[in-house]
Amino acid sequence: MSKPNILLCTVGVSLFYPNLSDLIKDSQTDQAHVALAQAYSEKNWQEVATQLRKIGPAERLCGAEINSVTDLLKQGFIEKGLLHLIHSHTDDGTAIATILQSYFTANDWQVEIHCVEGLRDDDPKAFRTQGLRNLAKIFGERVNESGVDFCAINATGGYKAQIAIAVLMGQALDIPVYYKHERFNFIISFPPMPVSLDFSLWQRASGMFMALSKDNACEPWKRFEDDWDERFEPLVNREKIDGVHHLELSATGQIFHETFLTRFRQSKETSLPRPATEKEKKRPRLGKHAYNQARGPISEFLQKLTDGCPYVRLCHTTYWNPDLSETTRFRLSSETGVEIVQGVYSNGSWCVKFKVLTTTTDAGSLPDVVADLNDWLERT
Repeated sequence: MSKPNILLCTVGVSLFYPNLSDLIKDSQTDQAHVALAQAYSEKNWQEVATQLRKIGPAERLCGAEINSVTDLLKQGFIEKGLLHLIHSHTDDGTAIATILQSYFTANDWQVEIHCVEGLRDDDPKAFRTQGLRNLAKIFGERVNESGVDFCAINATGGYKAQIAIAVLMGQALDIPVYYKHERFNFIISFPPMPVSLDFSLWQRASGMFMALSKDNACEPWKRFEDDWDERFEPLVNREKIDGVHHLELSATGQIFHETFLTRFRQSKETSLPRPATEKEKKRPRLGKHAYNQARGPISEFLQKLTDGCPYVRLCHTTYWNPDLSETTRFRLSSETGVEIVQGVYSNGSWCVKFKVLTTTTDAGSLPDVVADLNDWLERT
Protein backbone atom coordinates (compact mmCIF):
# COMPACT_ATOMS: atom_id res chain seq x y z
CA MET A 1 0.00 0.00 0.00
CA SER A 2 1.34 3.43 -0.97
CA LYS A 3 2.14 6.03 1.66
CA PRO A 4 0.19 9.29 1.99
CA ASN A 5 1.61 12.05 -0.19
CA ILE A 6 -0.84 14.80 0.79
CA LEU A 7 -0.03 16.27 4.20
CA LEU A 8 -2.35 18.62 6.09
CA CYS A 9 -0.12 20.50 8.51
CA THR A 10 -1.29 22.80 11.30
CA VAL A 11 0.96 25.83 11.73
CA GLY A 12 1.96 27.36 15.05
CA VAL A 13 4.35 30.14 16.08
CA SER A 14 7.33 28.24 17.52
CA LEU A 15 9.47 29.46 14.62
CA PHE A 16 9.04 33.03 15.90
CA TYR A 17 8.49 32.44 19.62
CA PRO A 18 10.82 31.56 21.14
CA ASN A 19 13.17 30.50 18.31
CA LEU A 20 13.89 33.53 16.14
CA SER A 21 12.92 36.07 18.80
CA ASP A 22 15.55 34.54 21.10
CA LEU A 23 18.08 34.43 18.25
CA ILE A 24 18.09 38.19 17.80
CA LYS A 25 18.59 38.77 21.55
CA ASP A 26 22.01 37.10 21.65
CA SER A 27 25.25 37.84 19.87
CA GLN A 28 25.75 35.39 17.02
CA THR A 29 29.05 34.11 15.61
CA ASP A 30 27.69 31.62 13.10
CA GLN A 31 27.20 33.43 9.78
CA ALA A 32 24.01 31.58 8.94
CA HIS A 33 22.54 32.55 12.30
CA VAL A 34 23.63 36.17 11.84
CA ALA A 35 21.96 36.37 8.43
CA LEU A 36 18.83 34.66 9.75
CA ALA A 37 18.57 37.02 12.73
CA GLN A 38 18.93 40.04 10.44
CA ALA A 39 16.27 38.81 8.01
CA TYR A 40 13.88 38.20 10.91
CA SER A 41 14.56 41.65 12.39
CA GLU A 42 13.78 43.22 9.02
CA LYS A 43 10.65 41.04 8.56
CA ASN A 44 12.04 39.89 5.22
CA TRP A 45 10.15 36.60 5.13
CA GLN A 46 11.55 35.34 1.82
CA GLU A 47 15.07 35.88 3.12
CA VAL A 48 14.18 34.11 6.38
CA ALA A 49 13.16 31.08 4.30
CA THR A 50 16.40 31.27 2.30
CA GLN A 51 18.54 31.37 5.44
CA LEU A 52 16.58 28.57 7.13
CA ARG A 53 17.52 26.29 4.22
CA LYS A 54 21.18 26.77 5.20
CA ILE A 55 20.48 25.27 8.62
CA GLY A 56 19.91 21.59 9.31
CA PRO A 57 16.15 20.89 9.21
CA ALA A 58 16.38 18.82 12.39
CA GLU A 59 17.67 21.78 14.41
CA ARG A 60 15.09 23.05 16.89
CA LEU A 61 15.67 26.60 15.60
CA CYS A 62 13.77 25.71 12.41
CA GLY A 63 10.50 25.29 14.29
CA ALA A 64 7.93 22.56 14.84
CA GLU A 65 6.67 22.35 11.26
CA ILE A 66 10.04 21.91 9.54
CA ASN A 67 11.28 19.54 12.26
CA SER A 68 8.20 17.32 12.12
CA VAL A 69 7.75 17.20 8.33
CA THR A 70 11.44 16.31 8.00
CA ASP A 71 11.04 13.46 10.48
CA LEU A 72 7.85 12.19 8.85
CA LEU A 73 9.72 11.87 5.57
CA LYS A 74 12.89 10.45 7.11
CA GLN A 75 11.03 7.79 9.09
CA GLY A 76 8.95 6.76 6.07
CA PHE A 77 5.48 7.77 7.28
CA ILE A 78 4.77 9.90 4.18
CA GLU A 79 6.03 10.64 0.69
CA LYS A 80 6.74 14.08 -0.70
CA GLY A 81 3.84 15.58 -2.63
CA LEU A 82 1.26 18.24 -1.70
CA LEU A 83 1.58 20.14 1.57
CA HIS A 84 -1.39 22.11 2.97
CA LEU A 85 -0.25 24.69 5.52
CA ILE A 86 -3.20 25.60 7.77
CA HIS A 87 -2.51 28.70 9.85
CA SER A 88 -4.25 30.95 12.35
CA HIS A 89 -6.05 34.18 11.47
CA THR A 90 -3.19 36.32 12.81
CA ASP A 91 -0.31 38.35 11.37
CA ASP A 92 2.23 35.89 12.82
CA GLY A 93 0.34 32.93 11.38
CA THR A 94 0.29 34.50 7.91
CA ALA A 95 3.99 35.42 8.09
CA ILE A 96 5.09 31.96 9.22
CA ALA A 97 2.95 30.25 6.59
CA THR A 98 4.56 32.48 3.94
CA ILE A 99 8.04 31.50 5.15
CA LEU A 100 7.17 27.80 5.24
CA GLN A 101 5.62 27.93 1.78
CA SER A 102 8.85 29.35 0.36
CA TYR A 103 10.97 26.88 2.36
CA PHE A 104 9.08 23.74 1.36
CA THR A 105 8.53 24.81 -2.27
CA ALA A 106 12.31 25.07 -2.64
CA ASN A 107 12.49 21.52 -1.23
CA ASP A 108 10.27 20.11 -4.02
CA TRP A 109 6.91 20.22 -2.23
CA GLN A 110 3.79 21.57 -3.86
CA VAL A 111 2.43 23.95 -1.20
CA GLU A 112 -0.95 25.54 -0.57
CA ILE A 113 -1.75 27.96 2.27
CA HIS A 114 -5.07 28.14 4.14
CA CYS A 115 -6.00 30.81 6.68
CA VAL A 116 -8.53 29.63 9.28
CA GLU A 117 -10.94 32.54 9.63
CA GLY A 118 -11.71 33.31 13.28
CA LEU A 119 -8.83 31.25 14.68
CA ARG A 120 -7.25 34.04 16.73
CA ASP A 121 -6.42 34.26 20.41
CA ASP A 122 -7.63 37.86 20.90
CA ASP A 123 -11.29 36.90 20.38
CA PRO A 124 -12.27 33.85 22.47
CA LYS A 125 -15.83 33.74 21.13
CA ALA A 126 -14.73 33.81 17.49
CA PHE A 127 -12.08 31.20 18.30
CA ARG A 128 -14.71 28.82 19.68
CA THR A 129 -17.65 29.46 17.37
CA GLN A 130 -15.86 30.19 14.09
CA GLY A 131 -12.18 29.29 14.25
CA LEU A 132 -12.37 25.68 15.37
CA ARG A 133 -15.35 25.02 13.09
CA ASN A 134 -13.56 26.51 10.10
CA LEU A 135 -10.49 24.43 10.91
CA ALA A 136 -12.58 21.24 10.79
CA LYS A 137 -14.19 22.45 7.56
CA ILE A 138 -10.80 22.95 5.88
CA PHE A 139 -9.71 19.47 6.90
CA GLY A 140 -12.92 17.95 5.56
CA GLU A 141 -12.77 19.83 2.25
CA ARG A 142 -9.14 18.95 1.59
CA VAL A 143 -9.65 15.27 2.39
CA ASN A 144 -12.86 15.16 0.34
CA GLU A 145 -11.13 16.56 -2.75
CA SER A 146 -8.08 14.29 -2.46
CA GLY A 147 -9.40 11.03 -0.97
CA VAL A 148 -8.73 9.49 2.43
CA ASP A 149 -6.18 7.01 1.07
CA PHE A 150 -3.74 9.75 0.11
CA CYS A 151 -3.97 12.07 3.12
CA ALA A 152 -2.31 12.37 6.51
CA ILE A 153 -2.39 15.07 9.18
CA ASN A 154 0.61 16.56 10.93
CA ALA A 155 -0.84 18.01 14.15
CA THR A 156 2.45 19.18 15.65
CA GLY A 157 2.07 22.96 15.27
CA GLY A 158 -0.56 25.37 16.53
CA TYR A 159 -2.79 26.03 19.53
CA LYS A 160 -3.52 23.06 21.78
CA ALA A 161 -7.19 23.23 20.79
CA GLN A 162 -6.13 23.31 17.13
CA ILE A 163 -4.09 20.15 17.65
CA ALA A 164 -7.02 18.47 19.41
CA ILE A 165 -9.38 19.22 16.51
CA ALA A 166 -6.80 17.93 14.04
CA VAL A 167 -6.49 14.67 15.96
CA LEU A 168 -10.25 14.21 16.28
CA MET A 169 -10.83 15.05 12.62
CA GLY A 170 -8.19 12.60 11.46
CA GLN A 171 -9.56 9.84 13.64
CA ALA A 172 -13.12 10.47 12.47
CA LEU A 173 -12.05 10.38 8.81
CA ASP A 174 -9.83 7.36 9.47
CA ILE A 175 -6.65 8.97 8.16
CA PRO A 176 -3.30 8.86 10.00
CA VAL A 177 -2.53 11.67 12.44
CA TYR A 178 1.02 12.37 13.59
CA TYR A 179 2.50 14.52 16.33
CA LYS A 180 6.11 15.25 17.26
CA HIS A 181 6.84 16.67 20.70
CA GLU A 182 9.77 19.09 20.70
CA ARG A 183 11.62 17.02 23.30
CA PHE A 184 11.05 13.66 21.60
CA ASN A 185 13.03 12.18 18.75
CA PHE A 186 10.16 10.03 17.54
CA ILE A 187 6.75 10.52 15.97
CA ILE A 188 3.54 9.71 17.85
CA SER A 189 0.81 8.13 15.70
CA PHE A 190 -2.78 8.41 16.95
CA PRO A 191 -4.86 5.21 16.62
CA PRO A 192 -8.35 5.13 15.06
CA MET A 193 -11.33 5.84 17.30
CA PRO A 194 -12.72 2.74 19.06
CA VAL A 195 -16.29 3.91 18.42
CA SER A 196 -18.26 4.65 15.28
CA LEU A 197 -20.49 7.65 14.63
CA ASP A 198 -24.10 7.29 13.54
CA PHE A 199 -24.28 7.74 9.76
CA SER A 200 -28.08 7.43 9.64
CA LEU A 201 -28.40 10.34 12.09
CA TRP A 202 -26.50 12.57 9.67
CA GLN A 203 -28.40 11.34 6.62
CA ARG A 204 -31.81 12.17 8.04
CA ALA A 205 -30.71 15.61 9.26
CA SER A 206 -28.32 16.40 6.39
CA GLY A 207 -30.36 19.48 5.44
CA MET A 208 -29.87 20.98 8.88
CA PHE A 209 -26.16 20.17 8.91
CA MET A 210 -25.66 21.59 5.40
CA ALA A 211 -27.41 24.81 6.42
CA LEU A 212 -25.54 25.21 9.70
CA SER A 213 -22.16 24.42 8.12
CA LYS A 214 -22.23 27.57 5.99
CA ASP A 215 -19.96 30.42 7.02
CA ASN A 216 -21.26 32.21 10.14
CA ALA A 217 -24.57 30.33 9.90
CA CYS A 218 -26.91 30.80 12.86
CA GLU A 219 -30.43 29.50 12.24
CA PRO A 220 -33.60 29.67 14.37
CA TRP A 221 -34.04 26.39 16.24
CA LYS A 222 -37.78 26.45 15.54
CA ARG A 223 -37.14 25.60 11.88
CA PHE A 224 -35.68 22.21 12.87
CA GLU A 225 -37.96 21.44 15.81
CA ASP A 226 -39.98 18.76 14.00
CA ASP A 227 -36.81 16.81 13.14
CA TRP A 228 -35.00 17.36 16.42
CA ASP A 229 -33.14 14.53 18.13
CA GLU A 230 -31.56 14.93 21.57
CA ARG A 231 -28.36 13.41 20.11
CA PHE A 232 -27.87 16.68 18.20
CA GLU A 233 -27.21 18.63 21.41
CA PRO A 234 -23.40 18.00 21.62
CA LEU A 235 -23.12 18.99 17.96
CA VAL A 236 -24.57 22.51 18.27
CA ASN A 237 -24.23 25.69 20.26
CA ARG A 238 -27.42 27.50 21.27
CA GLU A 239 -27.63 31.28 21.33
CA LYS A 240 -30.49 33.65 22.08
CA ILE A 241 -30.89 36.45 19.56
CA ASP A 242 -33.68 38.95 20.28
CA GLY A 243 -35.21 36.38 22.61
CA VAL A 244 -35.28 33.65 19.94
CA HIS A 245 -33.24 30.45 20.27
CA HIS A 246 -30.75 30.04 17.42
CA LEU A 247 -28.41 27.17 16.53
CA GLU A 248 -24.87 27.09 15.18
CA LEU A 249 -22.61 24.09 14.71
CA SER A 250 -20.04 23.39 17.39
CA ALA A 251 -16.53 22.31 16.36
CA THR A 252 -17.57 18.73 17.12
CA GLY A 253 -20.67 19.18 14.97
CA GLN A 254 -18.55 20.44 12.09
CA ILE A 255 -16.33 17.36 12.38
CA PHE A 256 -19.43 15.14 12.46
CA HIS A 257 -20.77 16.82 9.32
CA GLU A 258 -17.49 16.87 7.37
CA THR A 259 -16.84 13.22 8.23
CA PHE A 260 -20.12 11.94 6.89
CA LEU A 261 -20.29 14.33 3.93
CA THR A 262 -16.90 12.99 2.82
CA ARG A 263 -17.95 9.37 3.28
CA PHE A 264 -21.29 9.92 1.56
CA ARG A 265 -19.77 11.54 -1.52
CA GLN A 266 -17.32 8.68 -1.89
CA SER A 267 -19.93 5.93 -1.71
CA LYS A 268 -23.29 7.37 -2.77
CA GLU A 269 -23.28 6.07 -6.35
CA THR A 270 -23.99 2.56 -5.11
CA SER A 271 -26.93 3.58 -2.90
CA LEU A 272 -28.95 6.02 -5.02
CA PRO A 273 -32.03 5.05 -7.10
CA ARG A 274 -31.78 4.37 -10.82
CA PRO A 275 -32.07 7.31 -13.26
CA ALA A 276 -35.58 8.13 -14.46
CA THR A 277 -36.41 7.54 -18.12
CA GLU A 278 -37.34 10.44 -20.34
CA LYS A 279 -40.95 9.27 -20.19
CA GLU A 280 -40.90 9.24 -16.36
CA LYS A 281 -39.63 12.81 -16.08
CA LYS A 282 -42.50 15.27 -15.61
CA ARG A 283 -42.66 19.05 -15.42
CA PRO A 284 -43.18 20.47 -11.89
CA ARG A 285 -46.77 20.90 -10.69
CA LEU A 286 -47.73 23.93 -8.62
CA GLY A 287 -50.78 23.72 -6.36
CA LYS A 288 -53.65 26.18 -6.44
CA HIS A 289 -52.05 28.93 -4.37
CA ALA A 290 -51.64 32.64 -5.07
CA TYR A 291 -47.89 32.53 -5.70
CA ASN A 292 -47.97 35.85 -7.60
CA GLN A 293 -44.40 36.94 -8.47
CA ALA A 294 -42.94 33.88 -6.71
CA ARG A 295 -44.42 31.49 -9.30
CA GLY A 296 -41.52 32.00 -11.72
CA PRO A 297 -38.66 31.40 -9.23
CA ILE A 298 -40.46 28.38 -7.73
CA SER A 299 -41.07 26.77 -11.13
CA GLU A 300 -37.48 27.45 -12.17
CA PHE A 301 -36.06 25.90 -8.98
CA LEU A 302 -38.21 22.78 -9.21
CA GLN A 303 -37.36 22.30 -12.89
CA LYS A 304 -33.66 22.72 -12.13
CA LEU A 305 -33.99 20.06 -9.43
CA THR A 306 -35.82 17.66 -11.77
CA ASP A 307 -33.24 18.14 -14.52
CA GLY A 308 -30.22 18.07 -12.18
CA CYS A 309 -31.01 14.90 -10.21
CA PRO A 310 -31.31 11.85 -12.48
CA TYR A 311 -33.62 9.87 -10.19
CA VAL A 312 -36.17 12.69 -9.60
CA ARG A 313 -39.38 12.10 -11.59
CA LEU A 314 -41.64 14.90 -10.41
CA CYS A 315 -41.94 17.73 -7.87
CA HIS A 316 -45.27 19.17 -6.83
CA THR A 317 -45.99 21.84 -4.24
CA THR A 318 -48.04 21.09 -1.14
CA TYR A 319 -47.76 24.28 0.97
CA TRP A 320 -47.32 28.00 0.42
CA ASN A 321 -46.79 30.86 2.87
CA PRO A 322 -46.08 34.35 1.47
CA ASP A 323 -44.94 35.67 4.86
CA LEU A 324 -42.71 32.90 6.27
CA SER A 325 -38.94 32.76 6.02
CA GLU A 326 -37.51 29.23 6.11
CA THR A 327 -34.25 27.34 5.53
CA THR A 328 -34.03 25.83 2.05
CA ARG A 329 -33.37 22.11 2.42
CA PHE A 330 -34.68 18.58 1.94
CA ARG A 331 -36.01 16.39 4.74
CA LEU A 332 -37.97 13.23 5.47
CA SER A 333 -41.62 13.85 6.26
CA SER A 334 -44.70 11.70 6.77
CA GLU A 335 -47.78 11.44 4.57
CA THR A 336 -50.57 9.24 5.95
CA GLY A 337 -48.00 7.31 7.95
CA VAL A 338 -45.62 6.79 5.01
CA GLU A 339 -42.22 8.50 4.80
CA ILE A 340 -41.75 10.84 1.85
CA VAL A 341 -39.08 13.25 0.67
CA GLN A 342 -40.10 16.86 1.25
CA GLY A 343 -38.36 19.91 -0.13
CA VAL A 344 -38.41 23.36 1.46
CA TYR A 345 -37.61 26.38 -0.71
CA SER A 346 -37.48 29.97 0.57
CA ASN A 347 -36.14 33.29 -0.70
CA GLY A 348 -36.07 34.74 2.83
CA SER A 349 -39.52 36.29 2.74
CA TRP A 350 -41.79 33.50 1.44
CA CYS A 351 -41.71 29.72 1.70
CA VAL A 352 -42.97 26.82 -0.38
CA LYS A 353 -42.91 23.11 0.49
CA PHE A 354 -43.09 20.36 -2.10
CA LYS A 355 -43.06 16.60 -2.47
CA VAL A 356 -40.22 14.97 -4.40
CA LEU A 357 -41.11 11.78 -6.28
CA THR A 358 -38.22 9.55 -7.33
CA THR A 359 -37.64 6.19 -9.01
CA THR A 360 -36.96 4.41 -5.73
CA THR A 361 -39.14 1.46 -4.73
CA ASP A 362 -37.35 0.97 -1.42
CA ALA A 363 -38.30 3.24 1.48
CA GLY A 364 -35.00 2.32 3.12
CA SER A 365 -33.13 4.31 0.45
CA LEU A 366 -34.95 7.59 1.21
CA PRO A 367 -32.31 8.82 3.73
CA ASP A 368 -29.71 8.43 0.93
CA VAL A 369 -31.96 10.41 -1.39
CA VAL A 370 -32.41 13.19 1.18
CA ALA A 371 -28.65 13.39 1.79
CA ASP A 372 -27.93 13.52 -1.95
CA LEU A 373 -30.54 16.20 -2.58
CA ASN A 374 -29.05 18.34 0.20
CA ASP A 375 -25.60 17.74 -1.28
CA TRP A 376 -26.96 18.79 -4.69
CA LEU A 377 -28.33 21.95 -3.08
CA GLU A 378 -24.97 22.66 -1.46
CA ARG A 379 -23.10 22.22 -4.74
CA THR A 380 -25.51 24.22 -6.88
